[in-house]
Amino acid sequence: MSQNTAPVPKPPPDETTLADVQQFGLWAAIASLSYVFWVCGGMEMIERLAFYGVRAVATLYATRPKSEGGLGVTMATFGTLLLFWNLVQSLIPVFTGGLSDRYGYKQTIFASTVIKSLGYLVMAWFHSYWGFFCGAMLLATGTAIFKPGVQGTLIKATNRRNSSMAWGIFYQTVNIGGWIGPLIALQMRLMAWKWVFYTNAAVICCNFLLLLTYREPGKEERLARQRQLRETGESQRSLALEALAELKKPHLSLYLAIFSVWWLMFPMLWDVLPKYIEDWVNTAPMVHFLFGSHGTHSPVWKFLLGMGEHGQTIQPEGIVNINAGMIMLTCFLFAGLSARMRAANSMVIGTLLIVAALTMFGASNFIGFAVLAAVVFSIGEMLSSPKFLEFIGNIAPPDKKAMWIGFSQAPILIGWTIEGKLGPQLYHIFSAKDEFARQMLVARGMPPSQVTDKALPIGEAFNKLVQYTHESPEHLTQALYQAHHVGVTWYVFAGVGVASAIMIYAYGKWIQRLARREAAGA
Repeated sequence: MSQNTAPVPKPPPDETTLADVQQFGLWAAIASLSYVFWVCGGMEMIERLAFYGVRAVATLYATRPKSEGGLGVTMATFGTLLLFWNLVQSLIPVFTGGLSDRYGYKQTIFASTVIKSLGYLVMAWFHSYWGFFCGAMLLATGTAIFKPGVQGTLIKATNRRNSSMAWGIFYQTVNIGGWIGPLIALQMRLMAWKWVFYTNAAVICCNFLLLLTYREPGKEERLARQRQLRETGESQRSLALEALAELKKPHLSLYLAIFSVWWLMFPMLWDVLPKYIEDWVNTAPMVHFLFGSHGTHSPVWKFLLGMGEHGQTIQPEGIVNINAGMIMLTCFLFAGLSARMRAANSMVIGTLLIVAALTMFGASNFIGFAVLAAVVFSIGEMLSSPKFLEFIGNIAPPDKKAMWIGFSQAPILIGWTIEGKLGPQLYHIFSAKDEFARQMLVARGMPPSQVTDKALPIGEAFNKLVQYTHESPEHLTQALYQAHHVGVTWYVFAGVGVASAIMIYAYGKWIQRLARREAAGA
């Protein structure tokens, strides 16, 4: 080695151990977080604000009739779009996460921001299914490039003693964006759908300003490795070969396989719940409970609760947003709670709570039940989802943090891609109000030729049923709900959650045995 080559520091002995490490207390952990951690959290918050400003309303935009400014497609067709969206967003980091480790986090974050802003603009410029599809592919690509760099930064800016609190706070700051984004998008779509996309294109560009203050942790070590390779004439190993070598490690590959099942049920809250709320849940009783029979005219409450223009109902985004709101306000408390548990135990308990929430969504369309289910889901998410990334980041080799974070997209690739098609498809079969309304129109005497998709545009059937029967929307909704097994979609994914909880529990026991063996051989 040349005298001018800086040695690559060795990690502390406990940085990659499989055993759980004693965490700092609440305030000590918060105090230990570095400047770059907060910059990293700010960039992720802005990115999530823009992303969920579109993703939270995408189901409504795609499935609402063209007469209301939507794209007028079925949930099954929208599921095809989600399949490719999730596939691209999750596949790219599996193979390119190592690029951030090798070439720098700042460069990849900058490139991703350019691509994402273009994706939002394409959605605004081309009001069609294929225009939205192309914009979604650009957005997926940009998100895929963004995540390894930001999350790799987070891992290098923390350690095993403060990681639970760091990931909890990071998750909390992220959900500030996840909470605000849909509320802003709701106000924009009430004007026109194009303003949703223009607004989020402007929001994501704020990350260019934060990049000016960003300093990459571990940059000196990365540059030292590159100098060493140049001076010794060694060639860098193929990223693909390095990735395959890492994936052969049993504790990594099994972990990814288990969470592929977990991710099959988890995204239902965002992909299917908005449509379920719009179709089946009457939110007016909740508004009457909070504000009386006349609702509210306060713009503040309308914004915070995600209400309609007249203050009489809560829009689907408002119900789904309970999730981000709870995480934004309480995640650090649950991070402190989960820090006192073994990682696997926290994930098992959280997963079972998510299962309970999915079951509750399927059991009743009463608004109070839906709100309670959203609360239970959120608690389960806070106990399980941050631990997923924390665990894989903690056991990753020091020079392959972003690569392993890239691997963490593999479960999302497999699980969310399948759910992206399967969830909306099952909803179309078991829960589609538009389809059920067409069946009732025929049963009530309307000629079948008048209820085809060509004669009656997608999304218009229920309104036609109300006009045809002269019955109230509330009465007809309940009649359709009672006549069909609407909750089956939720029960299927609750069953998947039970299977994943069992596998996480067994994996935790196996890891404990490996850790004891590792300690005995040390």
